[in-house]
Amino acid sequence: MNEKTFYVYILASKKNGVLYIGVTNNLLRRVLEHKDKIIEGFSSTYRANKLVYFEIFKYVKDAINREKKLKDWHRDWKIRIIEEKNKEWKDLFYDLFSKEEIELMKEVIVMREEEKRKSEEF
Repeated sequence: MNEKTFYVYILASKKNGVLYIGVTNNLLRRVLEHKDKIIEGFSSTYRANKLVYFEIFKYVKDAINREKKLKDWHRDWKIRIIEEKNKEWKDLFYDLFSKEEIELMKEVIVMREEEKRKSEEF
């Protein structure tokens, strides 16, 4: 049985800076997309690319519900949950993933983007 894992994550531009909340089934890929500004939008505009908090879920519905709740929270509540687990607002990304995993995923993302561009040309 192939079980999926889902993540709710918070990115920050800096300590007490701009916050971005998202949900994904692939934390490595999604955070890299933010860091490398592959997907234009809020996080790339405001440079929110430091992974400062995340939660893990077994079911996508639970992850989506949590994301929605966090987005509705007051800013000080969001800061509190970040600082409960990550007082220094350290970018957790580089502790979670090895250099090899990161480089491999970068290659996958580049290949995927090239395929997407080629398909759009036709």
